[in-house]
Amino acid sequence: MPTKSSTIIPQDIAQLPAPGWNIPSSFLFSPDNNQITYLYSPGRNLINHLYGFSIETGETRELVAPGYSGATEDNLSPEEKLRRERQRQMALGVSQYFWANKTPKLILPLQGGIFILDEPDQPIRQLVDGSQSPALDPQISPDDQWVAYVQKEELHVMPISGGEPRQLTFGAGESGKTHGLAEYIAQEEMARSHGFWWSPDSGSIAYTEVDETHIPEFTIVHQGQSKIEDVTRDAIRYPFAGQPNAIVRLGVVNCQDGSTTWLDLGEETDQYIARVNWAPDGQLVVQVENREQTSLELILFNLKKGSRSTLLVEKSDTWINLHDLFLPLNGFGKSGEPGFIWASEQTGYRHLYLYDGIGKLIRPLTSGEWMVDSVAAVDQESQMVYFVSTCESPLEAHLYAVSYIGEEPRQITNQSGMHTVIIDREKTKYIDICHSTQNPPRITLRSLMDNSELAVLFNEVDPRIDQFHLAPPALVKFTNRTGTTLYGALYLPPKEYGEDPHPLVILVYGGPHAQMVSNGWNMTSNLRAQYLRSLGFAVFIMDNRGSARRGLEFEGAIRHNLGHLEVEDQEDGIYWLLKQNYTRPGQVGICGWSYGGYMAARCLASSSGLFTAAVAGAPVTDWDGYDTHYTERYMGTPLTNPAGYQAGSLLNSTDGINGKLLIIHGLIDENVHFRHTARFIQALIAGGKSYELLLLPNARHSVRSPSDRAYLEDKISQFFLTHLRNGK
Repeated sequence: MPTKSSTIIPQDIAQLPAPGWNIPSSFLFSPDNNQITYLYSPGRNLINHLYGFSIETGETRELVAPGYSGATEDNLSPEEKLRRERQRQMALGVSQYFWANKTPKLILPLQGGIFILDEPDQPIRQLVDGSQSPALDPQISPDDQWVAYVQKEELHVMPISGGEPRQLTFGAGESGKTHGLAEYIAQEEMARSHGFWWSPDSGSIAYTEVDETHIPEFTIVHQGQSKIEDVTRDAIRYPFAGQPNAIVRLGVVNCQDGSTTWLDLGEETDQYIARVNWAPDGQLVVQVENREQTSLELILFNLKKGSRSTLLVEKSDTWINLHDLFLPLNGFGKSGEPGFIWASEQTGYRHLYLYDGIGKLIRPLTSGEWMVDSVAAVDQESQMVYFVSTCESPLEAHLYAVSYIGEEPRQITNQSGMHTVIIDREKTKYIDICHSTQNPPRITLRSLMDNSELAVLFNEVDPRIDQFHLAPPALVKFTNRTGTTLYGALYLPPKEYGEDPHPLVILVYGGPHAQMVSNGWNMTSNLRAQYLRSLGFAVFIMDNRGSARRGLEFEGAIRHNLGHLEVEDQEDGIYWLLKQNYTRPGQVGICGWSYGGYMAARCLASSSGLFTAAVAGAPVTDWDGYDTHYTERYMGTPLTNPAGYQAGSLLNSTDGINGKLLIIHGLIDENVHFRHTARFIQALIAGGKSYELLLLPNARHSVRSPSDRAYLEDKISQFFLTHLRNGK
């Protein structure tokens, strides 16, 4: 642990990216595999430029600077702002790009339009004007001849060489529907950002039609504007738990004649289109999930024959965790040949399975009490699958290779920590973004065969690391009251605060689909934790039951009963810290955002009396006020699980709140609406409970304004200084 106090101030916490994280991102290999492109902010201010690195010469050059596109969110359309919010995207400038499939052209969505970089030394040219209406989600056809996009709720295509766009779909605007856009639930909760998909022959496009007109509008008013004419409103068709979802159907439009064939997804309409994949032979595979999220059917459409069949059905007594690990192979559609790779949690851990081309299981490819995070590449020629997993440790992520015959996986990365990998098109090299609690991200180009280092792509030292005296927390593990192993990260104050027990702040998330503790630089660069530590607090972060990357049993323990086992585990973490003499009773605070805000308030209301003060940021206070797909996965509906909803509601637990409470909420939060806090305040008033309130009038769920972020960090630290340290 450090021996000096840091020089961190709240404005430093508000500055993004965090120390050590101003690194290149969005790496891609060029079609000829000779160049690596990436985004990077040379000003360390989230304003990205596009760069290219020559593998042959080692030369780096700037390809596109963002000056002409503006560098603030004020220049973005409302549609783009909401899309960025749902993707939690903070970067500006060149925030997205992609290569053509075979030709050296780069496609760049900029300021609502679509631009093309034909050659590295040429200026970019505008393909689609988005100044009046943004061109959303551009995608290039497999033959590199067309770019498809959505404009004014309709699907269009434009020749990549330029010319006149062709509108493929009609009637959406007049009916209140959209064509080719992912609905709110798909974007926010299902990790499906696309609403259309090119066929392999570039002759047709599968697309969704979304009808939300039957969902009542939920209005959010932008009341923090100084001019009355700027006081606008968002009218969001928000599907609350147990209430109607959007009606989504899937069609395939012929790009030549514009005719659409609507696909038969079954008699049940209250379901989710989870994923859409084209197979190499031109068949279409649609993943359809039931509303309860306990069954996932892979439906196969042979459009040439007009047939429909079931390729595979995945079922779970807990819930289905969606993923992007349906990987069709060249043998798709052929019996006895490797046809596709699929990931399943049927053993309790996500593993890879090899199927033949008609859906018959050939063999498992991986197994064990660990899980596959992602597949980085499939080399069909050598019949090798490259994947990232927790095999080494649930606190790390490493790259492995396994053959189709399913031998023991071969570990490729060997440096401890977290590895993000991008494999080249020839399956000979890979980009390794490696970091740990001890080391900030370092990016190298490496051999896929022997892991030897071929080039250093990024290894800059952020001066703030030394300036702030950042040092890693201690990674610890302990067992809870049921004997389950839990992991935590402990930050102790500088030695100037003495060796005695310290006031404690728990930083919590606690919800499913997320992991907070890992052997990653994100632990060391957590400036909120480091700042609180510098003020004399011990800070603790832990992953309770329900958290991700520990298997379905660990995650699914909270099913239909949110806010109980998670609190128990956080309490057991405190008991462990008390036993180790790191803290003392009566000086324990907790702070979290979103699910973490819910957890902070739940912990304060706990009958254990362990918690003295809580900061609840953007808390979900009653699950009937959150969206369908997320809430119902874990809780069912208010109709099927009324006892769970009642027991998990903060509105019903205010009697237990006897400590100090600070609630923070953005007034234009479109994810966890301010209504959650308003209802909670009403319950606190009814129960005669005291609270403090910090409102951020122009903040959504992500607090995007640096001044807002600095202000709330200052208020959080002052709150804990007042109620945990100064009075003791």
